Amino acid sequence: MLRIGWFATGRGEGSQKLLRAAIDAIEAGVLDARISFVFSNREPGTYEATDNFFSQVKSYGIPLVTLSDSRFRKERGGEVARAGKPIPAWRREYDEKVVDLLAPYEWDVGMLAGYYLITTEPLYSLRPLLNLHPAAPDQPAGTWQQVTWQLIERRVDHGGIRIHLVTAGLDEGPIVTYCTYPLRGPGIDDLWRSIEGRSTEEIQQAEGEAHPLFQEMRRRGVAREIPLLVETLRALADGRLSLPRDAGVTGVEIEPRDLTTDIEAALAKAALA
Repeated sequence: MLRIGWFATGRGEGSQKLLRAAIDAIEAGVLDARISFVFSNREPGTYEATDNFFSQVKSYGIPLVTLSDSRFRKERGGEVARAGKPIPAWRREYDEKVVDLLAPYEWDVGMLAGYYLITTEPLYSLRPLLNLHPAAPDQPAGTWQQVTWQLIERRVDHGGIRIHLVTAGLDEGPIVTYCTYPLRGPGIDDLWRSIEGRSTEEIQQAEGEAHPLFQEMRRRGVAREIPLLVETLRALADGRLSLPRDAGVTGVEIEPRDLTTDIEAALAKAALA
């Protein structure tokens, strides 16, 4: 049985859907695993959306562990982490404390499912941590919004989702599994034609994320996130895929597994249900 450590900030419905999918797969006997704990970098009573997520966790009987990174930073007088700058020293101290809090639990792999905090070496060296990223192996890093705009800029013909190991390089760890999907063909070609002769900057300023092409690209990606997460955990649980305990720091070489066929089959089955 695979023992999973679940990491989620719990900012919205997406976190709830990912956790529910894993639990549903476990209860259905599809996934031979258990979730040993859920860790959040927020604490109860701070955000309504996160409290709703916490209620969900408790309803499953899963131990909930929390530590507010915001409170931790303020208590130490630390500076706010900013993009493009080195991670502040308190962030390592924070992850060291997280490691202490997780010491009572037994887990084989960590799943970052909507965890909006960059992890540091004390945590990703403890166990293999997996993170979901909304791009194919040949596509860029960044937030899902940034990735979507870059794909529009490049006028690509496909999108993808990948799960990679968390390492020191943000979104640069070895890819473990991935799937791809078409961004050309019926249902989307007309949307591409609607932006002919327009720059990405112009589209961003005029319609922004409300543009139908942006929305359709996001819809196709989101539809595959949960199936890829579940199929990856299944591969780990049944031994088709294995990761060394110190995979996050040893520079282990991994042959990425293309699960596109499995993901499309899962989507087709769900559509018929």
